[in-house]
Amino acid sequence: MSFYRHSGPRSYLSSTMSDRTDCFYCRDNLQGKKYVKKDDKPVCVRCFEKLCANTCAECRKPIGADAKELTHKNRHWHEDCFRCAKCYKPLANEPFTARDDGKIMCGKCGAREDSHRCQGCYKVIVPGEKSVEYKHKSWHEQCFTCFECKQPISSQSFLTKGDDFYCSSCHEKKFAKNCARCKEPIASGGINYQDKPWHSECFVCHTCKKPLAGARFTSHEDEFYCVDCYKTSVAKKCSGCQNPITGFGRGTNVVNYEDKTWHEYCFNCKKCSLSLAHKRFVINGEHIYCTDCAKKL
Repeated sequence: MSFYRHSGPRSYLSSTMSDRTDCFYCRDNLQGKKYVKKDDKPVCVRCFEKLCANTCAECRKPIGADAKELTHKNRHWHEDCFRCAKCYKPLANEPFTARDDGKIMCGKCGAREDSHRCQGCYKVIVPGEKSVEYKHKSWHEQCFTCFECKQPISSQSFLTKGDDFYCSSCHEKKFAKNCARCKEPIASGGINYQDKPWHSECFVCHTCKKPLAGARFTSHEDEFYCVDCYKTSVAKKCSGCQNPITGFGRGTNVVNYEDKTWHEYCFNCKKCSLSLAHKRFVINGEHIYCTDCAKKL
């Protein structure tokens, strides 16, 4: 935005003609009369106002020979018409700005007009005022407030929801999910398991506390265990091979009978090694037999 200052208004009217001279247009004798010198030619006042006078850009009336005229970039004003379009302050001897729409404004009004408007109160943000900018929009610092608590956010961190802004505290209270373990809000990230949210640091092995995000794990009685801890601390021992039954890999299928458990691949006849999964069997002591081998005992 450029500012200008006039050297002052000018008047076309000259003193009274003393010599015998005729008007350039109407040829009337100008001796003893006031006249205007236009392009070095004498012109009577009547012809000047009718044929030569500039039109005022504000009131649209001719600027007479005896009026004071102000000119800027090929536009002309009466001295009294050359005022700020907003506050109407006379600008003949004041700094001013000329806008693209043709309006003339004083420095203060021009600065306000060219400034951003606050998205909160819709008033102009005057240069030098404290303001906040976000995504090419501006707010007075006191107008940029949390949608929930109405307190100014200022330079604090904030989060958005739709077109609304929230301070971190209000956003957590209103929108954040609570961790299934510690019950505290999950501000960002986190893990979902069985439709429940967890902080990454809360989703750990019950025994060794190792993070389980991205790792193999299993659950037992509402607790989570990594594979190693489940084998050593929780898993039942196979009555056949005496190794832990983890439910991972080859040991996914198991056979349960009374208080004993077997890997399915370990549930075989002690004598002929026939797989007894889904078959009739006989228990003799600590061992199992197919019905044919049991008859031979």
